[in-house]
Formats: sequence, C-alpha cells, structure tokens
Amino acid sequence: MLATERAHLKQARECLNAMRSSAAGIADWGTDELGSETLGRMRTERLTALCADPDAPPFFGRIDRDDPDSPSITGDPEPFHIGRRHLRDDHGEPVVIDWRAPIARAFYRATAADAMGVRLRRRFGFRAGDITSFEDEHLDRGEDLRGRSTLLTAEIERPRVGPMRDIVATIAPDQDELVRADLDTSLCIQGAPGTGKTAVGLHRAAYLLYTYPDRLRRAGVLVVGPNEAFLHYIAQVLPALGEVGVAQARVDDLVAHVPVTGSDDPAIAVLKGDARLADVLHKAVHSQVSRPTSDVVVVVGSKRYRIPERALRRYVDDARRSGIRWSSGRDRLRQRIAADVGRQREDAGGAPTDRETAQVARSEPVMAFVDAVWPALTAPGLLLRLYADAEFLARCARGILTDDEQRRLGWPTAPATLRRARWSAADAVLLDELAGRLDGVPAYAHVVVDEAQDLSAMQCRAIARRCPAGSLTVLGDLAQATTPWAPAAWPTTLRHLGQPGATLCPLTEGYRVPGSILDLANRLLPHIAAGLAPATSVRPGAGALSFARSTELAREVARLLRGEGSIGVIVADSHLARVAALLRPLGARALSMAYDPRVTVVPSGAAKGLEFDAAVVVDPAGIVAAEPDRLSGLRRLYIVLTRAVSTLLILHDGPLPAELAA
Repeated sequence: MLATERAHLKQARECLNAMRSSAAGIADWGTDELGSETLGRMRTERLTALCADPDAPPFFGRIDRDDPDSPSITGDPEPFHIGRRHLRDDHGEPVVIDWRAPIARAFYRATAADAMGVRLRRRFGFRAGDITSFEDEHLDRGEDLRGRSTLLTAEIERPRVGPMRDIVATIAPDQDELVRADLDTSLCIQGAPGTGKTAVGLHRAAYLLYTYPDRLRRAGVLVVGPNEAFLHYIAQVLPALGEVGVAQARVDDLVAHVPVTGSDDPAIAVLKGDARLADVLHKAVHSQVSRPTSDVVVVVGSKRYRIPERALRRYVDDARRSGIRWSSGRDRLRQRIAADVGRQREDAGGAPTDRETAQVARSEPVMAFVDAVWPALTAPGLLLRLYADAEFLARCARGILTDDEQRRLGWPTAPATLRRARWSAADAVLLDELAGRLDGVPAYAHVVVDEAQDLSAMQCRAIARRCPAGSLTVLGDLAQATTPWAPAAWPTTLRHLGQPGATLCPLTEGYRVPGSILDLANRLLPHIAAGLAPATSVRPGAGALSFARSTELAREVARLLRGEGSIGVIVADSHLARVAALLRPLGARALSMAYDPRVTVVPSGAAKGLEFDAAVVVDPAGIVAAEPDRLSGLRRLYIVLTRAVSTLLILHDGPLPAELAA
C-alpha cells in the first residue's frame, strides 16, 4: 500500500514539473507592446504559483468515495488525492484535486455519522519529501478519528521557523465552513488565540479566488494587516496556495496621501478617529459650494448663448443632492451647461456635434463659473484650513463637536505652507476620508481585515471605501484589543466597515495553543473581556507550561535551542535592545523582516499575530506596567502568553500580576 502511494507521489511530482515546463515555455505571441506585457505578467504569475513552496508535497490526503452520478461497475469507490492545486496527467486525467474544489469538501467535513459518500479518508505523513506513513479512517465502518488523529496533531505541532504556513492539511470542519462561505457573504470571525482565524481568512481569500475567478481577478482582493511584521509573517501563505495576485497592506499604507511626520497625544488621536469627524469633513467639503448669482454667456462661433441663473441654480442643486464625488460634480456641472447650450443650438436649427459640445464644456466662461460655484479642492488644503481657521471649524463642527473638542482639534499655529504641515497618522486617515469624497480611492471585490478589533471608526471607514460593493472577512479578538479607541463590541466595528449585517462567527476551539497555556491565559478574560467565552484546545499540552527566574534567560534559551523549531523571546518594548544584546551569542536577533532566525527577540507591542514553537515571556508584570493603563497592559499580556505552539516559559523575579496568579 505504501509503495502504491509513493508511486502516485512520484507521478504527481512529474505532472507538476511538466506544468512548470509548459508555463516557462509559453511563447510571446503578443501583437503589440501591451499584449506582450500582459502575456509576460501572466506567465510570471503562473510560474510563481507553480513554484511556490517547492518542498511542500503535492498532496496531503485522499478520499475514496462513491460517485452517485457515475457508479463504479465493480462497486469499488473512486480514490481522489487532495492537494494544494489541481494536477493532471498527459491525458487530462486528474492526479491531484485542488483542496478548494467542491469534491474536496468531503475530506474536511465527512464524519461517520454523515459520510458524504466517503468510505475512506486517508492522511499522509511525510519526511524529507517522501511518504513515511498514512492514517486511515473507514467512515463506512463507523470509524472517526476527529480529535484523535496522530498525523493531524503532528502536522499542527510540526516545528516552524519563518513565515506562517498554510493549513490546508489540517483545516477543521468549523474552519472549513467559514473558508467556503460564498462571496456575497460578509463574515466577522471572533477567534480566540490559536483558533486559526488568520489562517481561515487567508484560506477564504484563496477559496474565493478559485471559485469566483472572473469577479475577483478583475476587481481584486486586499488583505489588511496591523503592521509590517505581520504582513511579512503571512506573506507566503497565499503564494503557497497558488494565489500571487492578492494585495497586502496596512491601513497606514492605504491612506498614505502625505508623509507622516507628526504625532498626536492619545486623546487627540482618539478624537480624530471618532466617526463624527466624517460628518465634520462632509460639511467642510459641501460648504465650498456657492449659489449662482448671475447668468452664464457662452459664445459659439458668432452667436451668444445665455444660461439663466435659475437653470444654473437647478444644476448646482441637482449635483449637490446626488451625493457624487466632488470632482465628478465639477464634471457634471460643465456637461449640464454644455448640454443646455446644445439644446439652444438645436432649437435654433443647428446640429452640434459631440466634439463641439465638449469644447463648450471646456470653454473659459463655463470653467470660470464652475471654479466659482464648485471650486477645485485638495484634501490637505481643506484639512489644513479646518485646523487653522477656528471660525471655519466652528461652522463645520456646529452640533457635532463640543467647543472643547473643537479647541483641541485646532492648530494653535498654522504652518506657512502646506509643505510645512506635520501630519500625524490620524490626520492621514482624515485626509483619506476627504480624498474619498473629492476624487475616490481604489476599490476591491473582497477585503480581508485582520486584527480588526484595534481599528478606529475612521480607519474602518477607510477600509469600507475600498470595498463599496463587495464583501469583507473581518478577523479579530476583542480580548486582544490594545488601542485606546478599540470598540467594546463587534456591531460597532461592522457598522463603520459598512457591513452591519455581517454574520458573526465565534471560533473557540483552539488548535495551535496547548490547553495548559490557554488555561493560564484565560484567567485574564474576566478582567479584559468578560463577555467572551474562554477558548479550549484540542491539545491538552501536558508539560507545555513552565516557570523560571529571569536571571536564567540565557541558560533557558540555550536549553530550548537543543530542540527543534522557532523560539520567540517576548519582552517589554523598552527592554528589546538589552535582551537582544544578551542573547546575541546564541544567534538571537531582534524582530526583523529581513530574515527569520531561530531565536527572535520580540517587543511585546509587535507580538500580535505571531507564533513560535517555544515562547519565552520575560517579566509579565513589567509588560503590563509598560502600557498606559491596567486594562491595556492585561490585554497585552494575554496576547504574549498565547504565542506558543508547543512550549511557554515564563521568566519572572517579582510577583506575577495578581489577575494571572489568582
């Protein structure tokens, strides 16, 4: 039996190599420069997808199932090997089925109670690229290894160094249900640590690209992460699944209209992130519209055409009520006036051409009128005026912000020019709000938002603008919220993201974090998110948790290095340089996107979303004390305690935080 599977593995690799050779040999038959460029890009993407993660085996599982539409003559079930992408032989026969294909759903969902036509499910064990073992579940005999599969557990616990891996071989039924949700459904996945919410979001993106290629490849998919380290960490997941055209960005990247050179006091940043600022900016924009006060006269050839003031007022009012973007409003006004002139010419017996009408729209009298009643605006210029002109801010914020909030929002001393303005990160989000109203921003068909519990209302609006007619996958954990503007409940965030009807899906069964570690971290939940159910784990993790003194740091890291896998040493941000220097003789490096050493020293502020085979948490009380308040500190501690896949070592000399030691 093992020899047969190894032969199939060899055939699958040969098919994959043939597909790579075929893609590399695509000739450039482009008829022009644009065609050649498009063909070259497609060829590069295809090769990248086929060559991603060359060490990953072509398949990881198999199902033997009855086909109700084409029953076997012999009565034997048909075998299907499940892998990361479709592989076919020279005759077009499937050798490996893509995990996203409808037929592969049964590999993840079938049980002894509901076999979905599957008689046997087989999982494979690999070492050095070769099959070394397999594990069978005879569903037709009532066997079900769910939660007791040794190969599944081994794959989850397999040591890791470097970026996040895909989880196609270990997707659980509850995860698979979310991954395969249809494109028009927006999901909000509240996931406790270790439940795989990030992986689910990324795999859902891959599934949607596979299932709805025409809709998504045209409009695109965007993944929004909290920081550069996180985006680096997840960067290889989608390429490993054959998807290389997905955009990845931070919110700061999306709103980078100006250089960020300033900073805000936390209270000011909270105010600038408030959704009420959207109403202030809306008023600021539309306060620039003026009422026409005279007729407009346009000369075409030797004749003069007059557009009366009452008609001009109607055109301006119509544009204002339409809710279109500011720049589109300017264009509409010019076109309406040009069309009015065209009708007058037709009434006089003329036959104006489209070219002549366009010339009227660009004529000096029409442009001067539009500039007077609907002037050209820039986002930085308008926001600077709000900050610098207290009277203008008061008019726009009347009934929205208090007098004290207006005072705190204004700039006591305005810069002499726009180029001298020092914009903060929160200002950049407000500028994006204005840019969306003035000129619009790029849009996507689907957006995956991770760590969404940390977004301000205005940051949510920035993401919503990029998905006005599409769907969202919102990922996060309210217990891991660390920003001062974090909401207390998901409906608030979903409303600002423009998806109030999104389906809220809790994930509470953990696969990554051992149960003994989760039990410790769950002691903090009543203090940081009392309404959330504590997470459980499919892995008890006996012996996964231990304690030692901080003075033993170097010795303990050296001991962990004798095992396998990655080691993350998590410290308060202010201790990063000192601890990194202490552990440098052991090969440790501070968190970086340039490489992935076995030992990474991580500031607690950047630990969110990362995972390590062994996590070493230094001075939990110090990590709590480093945050601006107790709640933020306990949430930060909850995050760092749940970064371990196999081992958590807590080093401390003083007492543990009382909430943890209870």
